[in-house]
Parts: sequence; C-alpha cells; structure tokens
Amino acid sequence: MEDLIIALDERLADVGSTLTYKHHIDLDTIEFGDREFSLPTGAEIDVALTNAGEGILVTGIVRADLVGTCDRCLDEATIDVAGEVDEYFLFREPDEDFFDEDEEEGPDYALVGADSTIDLSDTVLGALCLDIPYVVLCREDCKGLCPVCGENLNHTDCGHAAEREREREEARIASSPFAVLKNLDFGDKGDA
Repeated sequence: MEDLIIALDERLADVGSTLTYKHHIDLDTIEFGDREFSLPTGAEIDVALTNAGEGILVTGIVRADLVGTCDRCLDEATIDVAGEVDEYFLFREPDEDFFDEDEEEGPDYALVGADSTIDLSDTVLGALCLDIPYVVLCREDCKGLCPVCGENLNHTDCGHAAEREREREEARIASSPFAVLKNLDFGDKGDA
C-alpha cells in the first residue's frame, strides 16, 4: 500500500481546529489472513483531522470494492466495504499516568512524526480489513458446491441435492420409534 503521509501545518495549530482530507488510494490488492482481495478501483478515503490538544484525532471512512473468492461456490465475489477510520496521533509519547490503571493495555494511539507528519497507511488498511465480512459470498443466496460431484449449484442442478434429501428423509422415517408400526398387520376386517 502506498504511504498516506499527511503533513500537519498551521491549519491544525490551534486546539479544536479541523481539516478535512479526501484522497483516492491506488491499491491493487490487500491480504487478510490467508485471503487476498483485489481492488479494481482502488479505495477512497474521507477523513477529518482535529487538533485535540495532546494530538491529532483522525476520524472518517474508507470505501472500496473488493473482489475475492466466494466461500461457498468458489466463484468471484465482489463486496463493498466501508471501514471506519478512528486513530489518535499524539504529539509526544504519553506519561505513565496517561493510561487508565484498570486497562490491561494502553489506549490505541500512534505518534506524530518528528517532521510533523502522520502516516495513515496502517490505519486505513486496518479499517478496510475490519469491514471484510467473516464469510464472503458471491450473493446472499449462494447455493455452494455439490458435496457429491463438486458442481456449482448456482449454475446447474446435478440432482444430487434432491437425492440426498430423499435419503435423509428415508433415514429419518426409518429411525422413528413408530417405524415398526408400518408393517403391523391388522388382518382383514371382513372376516369377523
């Protein structure tokens, strides 16, 4: 990912001053765990930088169309992500009393560079990754692959699904405690 370095200037010199930043990111791919997604149109970032006194608070959103592999059918899947950007860049390393004693870890922050710049690269990448769904689908009603022959059930009906359903129903009926009653002979009612 390209570096997203923002130089801080006099527009953010006063506490409470805000600066908006919109940028197109030329990003080809991102990796998330063992998955890889392509970004055919890159990503768009729209954030506000606010001087919060001890540092710069960056809040906003990053949007992208990601193309990956469907978890059910292995076809191409396109997903829209809109990750929330929320990062605090401190002007200097905080003192020990900055952290709440109940917290196991300190608050999430980064530092403003010695050259009065902030790098949003990791923040933006993290925001994109956090919005990727756990299960990626080509469409909400994806039927997946046939467990018998491997055919993509979105494109063709191989018949194995109906066959397996019929076998499950027969097994359910056969395992019923009332299954023995089907062979019960009541005799002929006309002989009495």
